[in-house]
Amino acid sequence: MSNWTLDKSDIAAFLSDLGKEYRVFAPVRRNDLVSFEPLDSGEEADLGSGNSDVPPKQVFFPRSETLFTYEGGEVTAVPLEEESRLIFGIRPCDAAGLVVLDQVFNSDDYQDPYYTRRRENTVVIGLGCDRPVSTCFCTAVGGGPFAVEGLDLLLTDLGDRYLVEAVTERGQALAEGNSFLREAVEEDERLKAEIVARAEQAVSGPSTEGLKAKLDVMYDDPFWAEVHQKCLGCATCTYLCPTCHCFDIVDESTRGGGRRVRNWDSCQFTLFTLHASGHNPRPSGQERMRQRVMHKFRYFVDNFEMVACVGCGRCVSKCPVNLDIREVIEAIEAS
Repeated sequence: MSNWTLDKSDIAAFLSDLGKEYRVFAPVRRNDLVSFEPLDSGEEADLGSGNSDVPPKQVFFPRSETLFTYEGGEVTAVPLEEESRLIFGIRPCDAAGLVVLDQVFNSDDYQDPYYTRRRENTVVIGLGCDRPVSTCFCTAVGGGPFAVEGLDLLLTDLGDRYLVEAVTERGQALAEGNSFLREAVEEDERLKAEIVARAEQAVSGPSTEGLKAKLDVMYDDPFWAEVHQKCLGCATCTYLCPTCHCFDIVDESTRGGGRRVRNWDSCQFTLFTLHASGHNPRPSGQERMRQRVMHKFRYFVDNFEMVACVGCGRCVSKCPVNLDIREVIEAIEAS
């Protein structure tokens, strides 16, 4: 795999040029909120604000999507997306989140056609985290500020330019022959090594090495009755999580027809497990908090041999009552 450099002054033109072949998604700031949106021009991209407020998983797994419509006795499926797409500026933690989602929607056992088609048709270009913030803990869950899992290309900020590294053959093919890229030199590699070392030292977090074994025997532990007390059940943590994937399917009816829609849902909502009989196996915040932690650090490990957390820190920084998942992990480890 090869390395190149890309001048920052060329970023807008570079993205606009990619837009001729791909539908390009990048972090965009609107109303003081940064999320990944399709670009109308390369100048819209906001690459200087750190990680986005809203995770880019919505590019592959939308918050709400119509699966099919119906009218009378006729059902019409919504066509799968066929366009070539490119996501630019995704952080390594969010790219690792896509690898987690792959286990659910694109595994040997099940392939969700909507998700898999988007994944197959999307080039993923990442931007390394040279300035991790205090809520980042990617290294505690097996990641890193410059990890490449889930990426086709990785960019590193060298000041006035980016180092561009090919991770996959698809990334290599996109970069080769691109008029905006120049071949990297040894000095570029040296600078990157220094940046990576500083970034990795800046990230900390509780070890999750023995967490699964602890949770295996904690299902009925009184710990859950205490730890959930601050939680409001607002689901901010799950809606802003790059790996949470719970959804609900509803029919929205009109006179003579309607549509079937898949919407994001959350295990933190009271109605999430409410049965038609009226019984709810998770009747209080205690059971719902237990489910969230168990799913990420026990059940997902049992099923896929990886934790369903990438340490992005959104659930820490955005929680309205400062319920810190790192402190929960530390308390479990200490129990």
